[in-house]
Amino acid sequence: MRALLLRHKQVLLFIIAGGLSAIVEIGSFKLFSTYLPQAISQEQNFHGIHYPLSNIFSTSCGILFNYFLSIWFVFERGKHSKRKEFAYFMVVSFISTILSLSFFQIFYSFIFKDNIDLIFYTLSPEMISKIAAILLVSILNYSVKKKVIFNG
Repeated sequence: MRALLLRHKQVLLFIIAGGLSAIVEIGSFKLFSTYLPQAISQEQNFHGIHYPLSNIFSTSCGILFNYFLSIWFVFERGKHSKRKEFAYFMVVSFISTILSLSFFQIFYSFIFKDNIDLIFYTLSPEMISKIAAILLVSILNYSVKKKVIFNG
């Protein structure tokens, strides 16, 4: 059992780091999506794009938090310099952000229309869409980060 845990330690640490980063991203999305529409009226629907700035800002918070967790706890340093490693991480994160924003729009516009009542908290369609997009993109993130960025 111990050997199995050690073999999958990196995946487990990635899941924990990803979960913590998702909490940062979802929490900041909740803050941004609550307060930005008060300052920018088009934030809720900018030419058919729902919560664009809230998504971009919250995803950026999650990405930076994830980067630091990744280099401190999940992956060993790869063959790249710190500068290159960070640049690659940001490029992959940028592509992931575009995918995440696209999935969010699809989920919010077509799939999740009703609140989900969890008794202690009610998830709105935008929160459910954000969570679903994060989960979908995280699978891609792990493989690319492990094989391309932190491949030492």
